[in-house]
This record gives sequence, structure tokens and C-alpha cells, in this order.
Amino acid sequence: HGAATVAATYHAAPAIAASFVPRVLPRPAFPTLLSGASALRKMLKVSRQPSGEPEIFRSIQGEGISAGTPTVFLRLATCNLACSWCDTKYTWDWDNFDREQEILPLSTNDAESRIVDFDVRHLVVTGGEPLLQQKDLAPLLESLREKNYRIEVETNGTIAPSQEMLEHVSQWNVSPKIGNSANTASRREVPKALESFATQDNAYWKFVIVSRQDVNEASGLASRYGVPAERVILMPEGVTADVLTERGAWLAEECARQGFRFSTRLHIHLWGNERGR
Repeated sequence: HGAATVAATYHAAPAIAASFVPRVLPRPAFPTLLSGASALRKMLKVSRQPSGEPEIFRSIQGEGISAGTPTVFLRLATCNLACSWCDTKYTWDWDNFDREQEILPLSTNDAESRIVDFDVRHLVVTGGEPLLQQKDLAPLLESLREKNYRIEVETNGTIAPSQEMLEHVSQWNVSPKIGNSANTASRREVPKALESFATQDNAYWKFVIVSRQDVNEASGLASRYGVPAERVILMPEGVTADVLTERGAWLAEECARQGFRFSTRLHIHLWGNERGR
């Protein structure tokens, strides 16, 4: 109701508006929608936690070359793929999850305030597929870079990044999907987008591996786009420590043999498949 009152006052007669001095209000416990078309352009679709709060949390990076780094995560909602083994289906699977319940509109100002409150200058933007929202995301990342944040963005590699995003992102964690994801080839491989990421020295290609046959498919895909082995990461699929250990044992040996990087899922080993960790 406070936001509506302020909006109504500003739309009153010019003399009244000119003399009005707005009060500085504390941030509400739950984010509110802003009024006006310009405000809507600065809204992000963020995943909503069961508590009702946006899924912005502090933990450690569990995957890739930054594993173990203290990190703030911003999880955005919606995705353009439908991976069979996805462990965050609540961000996109509207056949099994309630879209209105799982998505929280959040202003970029509110998102930035919550991120900064953690006092950890390393941000990972994940999803869902963050680049579906890159137009609204770019100003947030620009502001955080000015505050000396290191920013990683996780993406499935089907959407080419804008020039703005390329300027603000410190590291791209590109995860091209292969056959084990159950996405069709035409949906999961978009040459124009992958070609764009292949030219970025700060882009690491992380493949989710289920079987030994997946290694050849991942290797072939990286080779087609000229991605050097030192920027290719193979990671076992799994949401339990036992599965990751079993698959990781033979996958690590395969990485050593072929010169690829290996990553496990450190957060699963530490906390299981617990949301917000």
C-alpha cells in the first residue's frame, strides 16, 4: 500500500508533486512490484524459495574451476530446455510445479541490495537459463562490477550473450547439453550461440556425464567448436554422494587420459540435494 500511495501522490497536480518530499522507507520483508513501464523493464523473474523469499543465498561454488569459492548465488527462473535429470525443475517445469508460486518478480535494485548484504564479492547467476533475462540482468551486473564483484554466469549455451553481458561477466560456465539430457539435437545445439562462447577465453564448457559413451559425445561437440581441452570440464551427473563417487571414479581417470578438467559437485557431497546450499 505504501508504494501505491507514493505513486498516487506523484501523479497528482504538479504543484503538489513538486512540494512532496518522500519518506525513506525500510525495505519490505517481501519484495514488491514497482509501478510504471520503466520499472517493469528492471524486474527479474527470480526463483522463489519455500519461505517466500527470493532464491539468493550464500554458500560455496560447488562445480567447475571455481569450486570451493565463497559465493552468493542468484537463481533466476524459466528455461528454454527441459533436461531429464535437471535438479531445479521448479524453475521451469510448469506441468509439475505452479508457475505463479515458483516465480518471484524482483526489482534489480532489491536484488542488488540482497546480494550486497552478504558481503561476499563473488556472484554466480544460475537458473533456469539466465540469458533469457539478459536485457534486464545486464544493468545489475554492471552495477556490481563497479563494486568490484567477480561475476560468473551459468548458461546452457543456446542463447548468444549480448555485448553488455560480455563486458560485465568475469567467467562463463557454459553447459552444452548432449543426448543424455533428452532434449532434441536442434534445441540443445544452437551453432551461432556456441560459436560466440567458443571465442571467449573466459568461457569454460562443462558437460554433464552419465555414461562412458557421453565422454565421446562431449569431446566431439567441444572439438567441433574448437574449444581447447583445458577449457572443457566433465562432471558426473548425480544428486547423491554415492552416485557422484561411483561415476566420478572412472570419469576422473578419463579426464586425466584425455586432458580434460574434472569436476565433482561439492555441495552434494557436503549437504546432499538440499535447496539453497
